[in-house]
Amino acid sequence: MNSIKISIPSLIDNIKIIESFIDNAREKFDINDDIYGNIMISVTECISNAILHGNQSDKEKLVHLELMAEDDKLSFVIEDEGNGFEIDNLPDPTAPENIEKPGGRGIFLIKHLSDEVKFENQGKKTILSFYMD
Repeated sequence: MNSIKISIPSLIDNIKIIESFIDNAREKFDINDDIYGNIMISVTECISNAILHGNQSDKEKLVHLELMAEDDKLSFVIEDEGNGFEIDNLPDPTAPENIEKPGGRGIFLIKHLSDEVKFENQGKKTILSFYMD
């Protein structure tokens, strides 16, 4: 298994560092355009959530990203230094009563664009997996 790690301070401007990281991974692992788009949206959304919600934009706290490549699967492990969240308590952004309210859309997107999503450590750690075939 191949693994690459990066950590960034919790500043929303650092999303561009993550975008470059994903671009480099695209070349290294020959990621096709369809999967690349799903990865870019899912991982940057997850990192954004970690910065804004997990670490509360505290630049002293880091967001950690690890890319693990194995055979036909890429997994991105995103971890923040916040207090976590209860995944089961997020509002359904597609429910009529929630259409006008913010919140929950990022996780909804991530779940629909990734092949597998796992939340660990009270939501402080998210694993997004994408199959290459």
